[in-house]
Amino acid sequence: MPPLAKAVFFLFLRHAEGIMFKDLPDYKQELIKIYQKITNRVNYLVCKQSIERVCDPTCNAINGYCSTIRAAFIQHLDDRIAKNYYITGSCRTPKKIEISRELVKWDKPL
Repeated sequence: MPPLAKAVFFLFLRHAEGIMFKDLPDYKQELIKIYQKITNRVNYLVCKQSIERVCDPTCNAINGYCSTIRAAFIQHLDDRIAKNYYITGSCRTPKKIEISRELVKWDKPL
């Protein structure tokens, strides 16, 4: 999975309550911190520009990253299992990852 898609996945995994796509700008700094920890890019401005696109409510970039995440899990898992790792949600509701957080173990905090 590309680093920015992975950062988006980790952001949603950290928020079991879910995140409204329109509220992504509120999570920008958290997403930047996650992305900086997992990318090999050292230029802060380049990282910030990438995050700006993901968090822009007028841009459709977040849906593309959700599709990338879904495809990554489908590639390795049966859909019955993989669907627990997708970022999903109905229209006008918070989007979230359904997996029980009791099953998530963080080796290092992000």
